[in-house]
Amino acid sequence: MASAAGQDIRGTLPEGLGAAVRETAEEIAALLHEATDMGRPIPGSEWNVGEAAAHLAQANELMADIAAGHARRYGDGTPQSLAAANERALAAFDERGAEPLAAMIVAQADAYLKAVQGSTAEETVITPLGPMSPAVLGSYLLTHMLGHGYDLARALGRPHMVNRARVELTLPFMITAMPRVTDAARTAGLTARYAIRLWGGTGFGVTVTDGAVSVGVQPPARPDCTIATEPVTFLLMALGRRNQWNAMARGHILTWGRKPMLAPRFPALFTAP
Repeated sequence: MASAAGQDIRGTLPEGLGAAVRETAEEIAALLHEATDMGRPIPGSEWNVGEAAAHLAQANELMADIAAGHARRYGDGTPQSLAAANERALAAFDERGAEPLAAMIVAQADAYLKAVQGSTAEETVITPLGPMSPAVLGSYLLTHMLGHGYDLARALGRPHMVNRARVELTLPFMITAMPRVTDAARTAGLTARYAIRLWGGTGFGVTVTDGAVSVGVQPPARPDCTIATEPVTFLLMALGRRNQWNAMARGHILTWGRKPMLAPRFPALFTAP
């Protein structure tokens, strides 16, 4: 019998996604195995290590259930409602031990992979951020683990697991989710065409038409502004883990086009879920 990660080969998931999901979960578990203080605060977060790990275990379970076809209500799709749902779920779940949470994170990532074995690219599941294919849900699962895995690594003083190949695998989720996490107050009245490019990799396009946002897998033919970003920087900025001004000062973002002044506005158009 083929492994769950072998679904990449059969086409249920994009190539490499199954392996990235499993390996990221295992690397997060390895961080927790080394953790001696689950109460250690996470820089820039209201959570500590134990709370972030508990959230990851719960979120992986949620996504595995969704992939298996089980209806799960979790907020109303807005970033604010998701944050509130996270807090309610954490309050009702008191496990904060490193070993049990590490085991849960890996087991539920595997449960997602097992659930998608019989799915097709045409199927749709309902997620906290709206309808998605099982493969885009897997990209969502990977993105979520990378964000919180990065937090845990920083808090514990260990290397993080975000890399170029994994960032590329987050793009299906990013492209799907960006219109759903738009900050309407910041896009109001704006009309602009952005080309977003990852260094050495792929890109996508974001078009804002009088405040309405659409995102496509191809950059527009005549963008007003092109933003080229180092891949890890792109993901950390998208997830609210890195400041654009620091990234620009370090040369990790390059911009050009007819209206380069549009570039600093771009990150603020979206609220990290």
